[in-house]
Amino acid sequence: MIVPSSNLTMETELPRMLRAREDVLPDDRFVFHAARARMQHVTPEQLRAMNAQAQRAAAELADARPDVVATACLVAIMAQGPGYHCTAEDDITAALRAEGSDAPVVSSAGALLSGIAALGAKRVAIITPYMEPLTKAVVDYLEDAGVEVVDSLSLQVPDNLAVARLDPADLREHWRRLDLTGADALVLSACVQMPSLPSIEAVQDEAGIPVLSAATATTHRILTGLGLEPRVPGAGALLAG
Repeated sequence: MIVPSSNLTMETELPRMLRAREDVLPDDRFVFHAARARMQHVTPEQLRAMNAQAQRAAAELADARPDVVATACLVAIMAQGPGYHCTAEDDITAALRAEGSDAPVVSSAGALLSGIAALGAKRVAIITPYMEPLTKAVVDYLEDAGVEVVDSLSLQVPDNLAVARLDPADLREHWRRLDLTGADALVLSACVQMPSLPSIEAVQDEAGIPVLSAATATTHRILTGLGLEPRVPGAGALLAG
């Protein structure tokens, strides 16, 4: 994985999901390696600067000969404008190929779109930790890709470390502030830094619609990209197998 230097969540939630998968499908085993790109505050300037470090980070990961590389900062990509995940994935792929790695590349931004599509959803509601302008960038990105956002909630936490410290249990109440009328799915965390995994199944049971997150979507894309069954117990409809 390529993660922001202040990210504490993807190296926690993604391994936790795949360890849970190993409990039910023990023939598949996973190991994790990460390269970090500097980013402390979720501002447009720091997000652009972090993106500029992705090729360096990819070259470092290529030395480990991974089977798949995931770049895990959704808003850093979506803030650059619609469709930028394709550019980011192509740039990282080129950096890997230059170092002799043939690993496929997954972005959390692209994974959220493919995860929504895998659920057959056309209309979603989302929760983000971002300030309002960055949430709007995420909404615009999704809608440009053909996904209608029926409602959104911004928790307005600008410091990335503070985002990682948010209690995922609070999401069991935050989602109630959304108008889910007409929504096909709920994105409980449209951010790979905001923890949500412990609440996904509980909120899904209460909301009565599929619930996913940027992290569960990234895991889904990793598994399907490796040709493996996307099954993780306790991680919501997207990873039900």
